Amino acid sequence: MWRAIISFALAFVGHVAGQTVYLAGDSTTAPGGGGKGTEGWGQYLHYSLKIPVVNKAFAGRSARSFTREGRFDEIGKLLKKGDFVIIEFGHNDGASHPDNGRSDCPGSGTETCRYTYDGATETVHTFPYYLEQAANSYTAKGAHVIISSQSPNNPDESGVFVSSTPRFVDLAKTAATNAKVDYVDHNAYALAAYKPLPVRTVDSCFPNEHTHTSAQGADLVAQAFVRGLVCGGSLLSGYVKNATSAIEGACLK
Repeated sequence: MWRAIISFALAFVGHVAGQTVYLAGDSTTAPGGGGKGTEGWGQYLHYSLKIPVVNKAFAGRSARSFTREGRFDEIGKLLKKGDFVIIEFGHNDGASHPDNGRSDCPGSGTETCRYTYDGATETVHTFPYYLEQAANSYTAKGAHVIISSQSPNNPDESGVFVSSTPRFVDLAKTAATNAKVDYVDHNAYALAAYKPLPVRTVDSCFPNEHTHTSAQGADLVAQAFVRGLVCGGSLLSGYVKNATSAIEGACLK
C-alpha cells in the first residue's frame, strides 16, 4: 500500500514540477544509432517513463570528447532542480594510436596523460574522472544522476554465448561510487535479456556489425535498462510506467 502511495506521489510531483530525463552517451544510445538502419536504445526509453526524455547522446563520442566539445555543459545549462541525467559511455573510450581525440588516460582516478590530437596537445583524464566531473556538476544543480555501464556487443557473434565485461563497466561503477550517484549495470542486464534468446534472434539485433543495434535490439536494450533501474531502486524508478515496470527478468545480485 505504501509503495503505491509513494509511486503516486512521485508521479504527481513529476507532473507538477515538469521533471525531464536527459541522456548523455555515444551512438549505442543516440538517435539514429550508428547509421544504416540502426538505432540507439535511448530512443525507446520514453516508452517506459511518465516524464519526458531528451536524448543528448551523440554518435562517435567518448567521455573525453563529450567533455571537450562542451556536450556535458550543454546538458547542464538545460537542467532544472529535480531533473535526471543518465550517463553512459565506454564503446569509444579505449586507447588508439595515433590518438583519435576520444581515448581516455589509463587509470581509475586522477591520473593524467598528454596526448596530441588535431595538432593540439591536450591534458587527458581518466574515464571515471570525466564521468565524476559531469555528475558532480549536475548534482550541484539539484539534478539526480545515474551512471550506466555500456551496453554489450553481440554476445552470440561467435555462435556461442559469451558474457564479456569490458573494463569500462567496472570503471563506470567506480565513477558512480566516487560521485555518490546511482549506478545501473546496463551491460549485465542487457546480457541477461539476450541470453535466453535464440542465436538467430540475437544476431538480428545487430544488423551491420557487433556494436550497433536494430530498432528491435534497441528496444530490448532499453527494457534491460529499465529492469536494472527498477531493481536498483533509483529515484527514477518511481517514474516507470506500469507496463514496463513488470518487464520480465530477475534482479541481478
